[in-house]
Amino acid sequence: MISVARKFALKAHGAQMYGSAPYSVHLDAVAEILKPYGEQAVVIGYLHDVVEDTAVSLAEIKLTFGSVVAKCVGYLSDAAGGSRSEKKVAANAKLAAVPAEYSVALLVKAADRLANVRASVANSPEKLAVYAAEHAAFRAAAYRAGVGETIWEELNEGLK
Repeated sequence: MISVARKFALKAHGAQMYGSAPYSVHLDAVAEILKPYGEQAVVIGYLHDVVEDTAVSLAEIKLTFGSVVAKCVGYLSDAAGGSRSEKKVAANAKLAAVPAEYSVALLVKAADRLANVRASVANSPEKLAVYAAEHAAFRAAAYRAGVGETIWEELNEGLK
């Protein structure tokens, strides 16, 4: 299922770029962080931006990958429009409401943020200040004890 999700995501994202790199670089980085957490987490990791950034619908995700994956991708998809700060307030409210049975979505979101932070350190340190400024609100919304503790440790340390 992981290879199916990767191919699906790469096809959906097409020529989209992650900075100066193909979008696959970001998706593979998120998937690598999620490997210790199992197949479902990696599948959702590959799909986490598909609905937000492409023409793919949650219905397509559900049809291909099932209702749990679709529900998690829905939790991870920001609404269109508005400023970054408005989007983050809305996204954090959505993350704060994720029920325990979908906590894998929170794990994926933390892995996504960690991949972004790592990329910022390597390629655009100026973006690190944005993530640092958002971190307290993001953590308050997305952190759950026992869900991805090593990811959160690195995030907390990297954004001090």
